[in-house]
Amino acid sequence: MDVIVVVLPAFLIFSIGFIGQKVIGFDRKTISKAALYLMYPFLAFQTFYNNTITIDFLYIILFCITLMVLLILLVKLLTWYKNTPRPKASAMVLSSVFMNAGNYGVPIILFAYGEQGATYAIIMMVIQSLLMNTVGLYYASLGSADENARIGDSVKKVLTMPINHAVILGVCSQIFQITVPPYIMQSVNLIADATIPTIMLVLGMQLATLSKGTVQVKDIITIGTIKMVVSPVLAFLITAVLGLNSMLSGILIVLAAMPTAANTTMYSIQYNTEPQLVSYSTFWTTLWSVITIPFLLWMVGAV
Repeated sequence: MDVIVVVLPAFLIFSIGFIGQKVIGFDRKTISKAALYLMYPFLAFQTFYNNTITIDFLYIILFCITLMVLLILLVKLLTWYKNTPRPKASAMVLSSVFMNAGNYGVPIILFAYGEQGATYAIIMMVIQSLLMNTVGLYYASLGSADENARIGDSVKKVLTMPINHAVILGVCSQIFQITVPPYIMQSVNLIADATIPTIMLVLGMQLATLSKGTVQVKDIITIGTIKMVVSPVLAFLITAVLGLNSMLSGILIVLAAMPTAANTTMYSIQYNTEPQLVSYSTFWTTLWSVITIPFLLWMVGAV
């Protein structure tokens, strides 16, 4: 019941965006662009500025990168076998690989493991944010509906994204112990705190525009299986190889099974990378997680 209470606010925000789009109608791409270019950099800076870099970062970085690479290889293999078009293949990478470790994962880990567990969850959220801002953006750009899109263009877009510059600033502030004046951080915090709700509203708006039949059920099932079954199994194997303690292993396994990150919807809309598929994936994996996450918490002995 407590997990459902954690999930419910997310669905309420989705619903507000959904109703607003149906009743009023908004230019989703413009709102998405504002969130991506104006708001998300402040959230990225805040995340890296506020969270101290420790040795635990190394283990979780190894875990996140290994899991990401294995999942990407799996999706690439599946899409190659099915001869999937590039936009759809990239959308499946976005939907299957990047999880909602932040506004969804952190509260659940806090409930299950307490403050110490939440610290690990925040570290993973930071690393996942960096991976989404680089590898995720790369695949979103590569999967653009523009047939002339090239790999070099995708890399260039990633390098010029203000989000990544904000991450570098945040890391540098940690390494060189730079203190940002409180009056500046107050503005940063206000914008950063509004970013995730804005992204979730955009997802709700996108769900309101979905056309029946444009997304195949088998694709959603494939993505859901990868997210909810394959990903935690791979996470278990990776944590076993790394020799992590039971608490950290359990946390990483649960976080690996989190639903598709809402940020991926924003990326897919911005680059027109099958936004219908990504939006549906985010919605349905979040819905299914109400059942799968409590079960997984029980499996790892957290509850």
